[in-house]
This record gives sequence, C-alpha cells and structure tokens, in this order.
Amino acid sequence: MLTDVQATPDSRGIPLDEVGIEGIRYPVLVADGQGAKRETVATAAMSVTLGPEVKGAHLSRFIEVLHDYREQLTPATAICLADELRQHMGSSSARVHLTFPYFLEREAPVTRSRAFVEYTCAVTANSSVADTQLVLSVEVPVTSVCPCSKAISDRGAHNQRGHITIEVKPSDHATDLWFDELIDVAEGAASSPVYALLKRPDERHVTMAGYDNPVFVEDMVRNVCQVLSGSDRITVYRVRAVNDESIHNHAAYAAVSWTPPNGA
Repeated sequence: MLTDVQATPDSRGIPLDEVGIEGIRYPVLVADGQGAKRETVATAAMSVTLGPEVKGAHLSRFIEVLHDYREQLTPATAICLADELRQHMGSSSARVHLTFPYFLEREAPVTRSRAFVEYTCAVTANSSVADTQLVLSVEVPVTSVCPCSKAISDRGAHNQRGHITIEVKPSDHATDLWFDELIDVAEGAASSPVYALLKRPDERHVTMAGYDNPVFVEDMVRNVCQVLSGSDRITVYRVRAVNDESIHNHAAYAAVSWTPPNGA
C-alpha cells in the first residue's frame, strides 16, 4: 500500500483558508439562454479550506470533480460542483471559479448576416456547511458615441470601443438568470453593440443609430443599474464601464456597487 502523505497529521495547529489548484484550462459545455449547450474552454481555480490537523489536500480530487461536471455547467450545477468538491475533500468550505469565452450568434441589424461574438464570462460558486453562494460575471464589448463631442462639433462626434462588466449575485440562486440576459442588458446600455460581421447597409445603420444615442461611461453604468435594480432575482451587483478613448491617451471609466440597505 502506498503511503498517503497528505492525510498524515500536522502538529503546527495552523488552519489554511485556501488550498487548491489554479490556471488549469479544461473543456466544458456551458448552457445558454436558448436551452442548448456551447463548447468552450474554461480556466479554473478551485480551492477548499484545510483544518489545522490536516497536512495537505489531495489535488487529484479537484480534477475528478471538475471532470464529472464538464458537460453540464448551469447555475444549479455550478453550486453542486462546489458542494460536491467540499464534501469530497472533507472540508468546511469550497470555492470554484471558472472563466471562459462565451460565443453568441448575432444578426447584423439590416442584412441579418450572422456571425459569432465573443464575451468573457465567469461563474463563482462557494459552498460551506451553512450555505452556498453563486456569482455571475460578464464582460461585454460595446461602442459609445461621446455626447460632449456631438454637442460641440459642427460635424460628427468621436466614438470608441469599450466594455461593460456586470457582476451579480442571484437571489436564492435564480436558475433562470444566466449570461445571455446580462449581456443583453450591457449591450442595451451603450450607444451600440459590437458586431463581428457588418455589411455596408449594416455599418450605415450602426453608425447613425450610435450617433442618435450618445452616452458617457457614467450613462452606461446608470443604464445598467436601472435594469438590475428592477429585478427581484438579483441581490447584489457591481457594474463597471470602460472606454478606450479614441482622441485621448487615457481610458475613461465609471463603476458602482450596490447591496441592499439591510445587507441581505
């Protein structure tokens, strides 16, 4: 029989907040808002707490649990993944963080040409003996037209690409809240979404539509907040908008975090 060194006692009496693995890339199937699954590659960080009496964690078990859930990543299964990891490792708490590119097929506004747009998404699940928590995050590319530039210029207005990041904690692990909906909220808060494929009629439409809807980074953050604050499926959120300015040598950003007044 091979010696299990990790399971041997430790006499120093020091518990560890986190022990685990990070930076591993793994193929997964992620549920989308249309009832299908999308293939992607996630970068995972997984950890558990370690009691003062335990020398080390069995790192192979992290991979075993991740492999078991590779074909079914949803809000509910993300929580189950963290909970199973905690129990499998015999720990008081566990954390799983998965970041991955998430592709949605988008239609051009006039020609209806279709192509995939990439979004950066992440899911974080925490499991403890007392409760479980889930956090969803999306980073969405957008276009914004500067209201000030439009107001003071005889012709045109400068515009730039940027991105909006939304991080939310669903209420009671609302299983109908997922990335697609948050992406739509972010795109609706900007002057225009970003497209992978635009023909000339589409480019004309996008240019004029953006000009008719100029927004600062402050506007984009507030637009997102208006939508999120009206949802009873979200308990905590953070929104951040960044513009890579086209006529300045700096980026502009705005951010806000919101928690219920009672801290629930």
